[in-house]
Amino acid sequence: MRWNLTSDRVPQAWFNIAPHLPEPLQPPLHPGTREPIGPDDLTPLFPMALIGQEMSAEPWIDIPGEVMDILRLWRPTPLVRARRLEEALDTPARIYYKDESVSPAGSHKPNTAVPQAFYNKAEGIGRLTTETGAGQWGSALSFASALFGLECKVYMVRASYQQKPYRRVMMETWGGSVEPSPVDDPDQPGSLGSAISDAVRDAVSRDDSHYSLGSVLNHVLLHQTVIGLEAKEQLALAGEERPDIVIACCGGGSNLGGLAFPFVPDADVELLAVEPSSCPTLTEGRFEYDFGDTAGLTPLLAMYTLGHDFIPPSIHAGGLRYHGVSPIISNLVKAGRMRVVAYPQGKVFDAAVQFARTQGTIPAPETSHAIRATIDEALRAKEEGVERVILFGYSGHGLLDLSAYDDYLHGRLIE
Repeated sequence: MRWNLTSDRVPQAWFNIAPHLPEPLQPPLHPGTREPIGPDDLTPLFPMALIGQEMSAEPWIDIPGEVMDILRLWRPTPLVRARRLEEALDTPARIYYKDESVSPAGSHKPNTAVPQAFYNKAEGIGRLTTETGAGQWGSALSFASALFGLECKVYMVRASYQQKPYRRVMMETWGGSVEPSPVDDPDQPGSLGSAISDAVRDAVSRDDSHYSLGSVLNHVLLHQTVIGLEAKEQLALAGEERPDIVIACCGGGSNLGGLAFPFVPDADVELLAVEPSSCPTLTEGRFEYDFGDTAGLTPLLAMYTLGHDFIPPSIHAGGLRYHGVSPIISNLVKAGRMRVVAYPQGKVFDAAVQFARTQGTIPAPETSHAIRATIDEALRAKEEGVERVILFGYSGHGLLDLSAYDDYLHGRLIE
């Protein structure tokens, strides 16, 4: 029921989706001039190595040896077949999940936090600033910063800061400094957009600092492709030619892209993004240029967006409370290569509890969106009487989200 690869099977290069997109990406625009940005416009925020990856059209980008040595602390991650869930659903579908919860931070986020910290350290940067929603990204960057001797300042969305105090403790244990966002409005629940604004303002005010983003941008999703590359090899070991459908939750798009991008060239593999109906960026947003942050400090990106001033409800899936989404994900959705579904919070937790009571592990609220869609796809296979191979991304554990389960189990969950 589990397929493990040895540590020497960690991918040696990242898979770049750019050459495989249905149409070229539209260039980011300068927030002041509204003209396409060049590398020099990004140097106040990012090291040149990451800027190069952001704009690269090379099909493969080598992973530095020092980064691979750290990734091997937990990679390759297991591929697991959810047989007990299959039996509970009485479905002919075969359900597999790629378990990213085994990382030190408990999610997929260190896959990009480690290389980002590495490249910043190599350029002589001593301090990183960032935002975090549910705390998964902030804890991952705090972990990576500790490994490279960097200071880390995290602006945590206030709603999650209050809901998930132990995420803050994780960050502080790894040496991160955490502040609730927005810093200038303590009555606001906040959003990832406003937390990005706080982090960018901080980074550009100091010569020793750069900004680090946990999702959305091309280089971030590039780093996550180790997930899908490993999964392809593990599915072959499990005797599967390919999945019929790949499913992952989507906020900014990093875990979705990491799992799905290596499968994009195979037209027979369906790709499904899952988002909360309270923050329906892909299902109800518009495709247009918009800022990545609330204050309008970042470059404008061509993406699906609900508007950079959108403040989503304080749902427990804090990592999915973002007004925009990756331009690459937007490109695939707009072209019809990837479809999207949105769910309310209650249906998501129904699925999360069913998964916990069959498979044993407790998923993060974000991951639970993918589980909801997986269950629905498996039931559809049952109705149609067809075998299907379903692969979904188990992007993080829910052991620090138990207050959300407490609300669900005792009837306090708000839709």
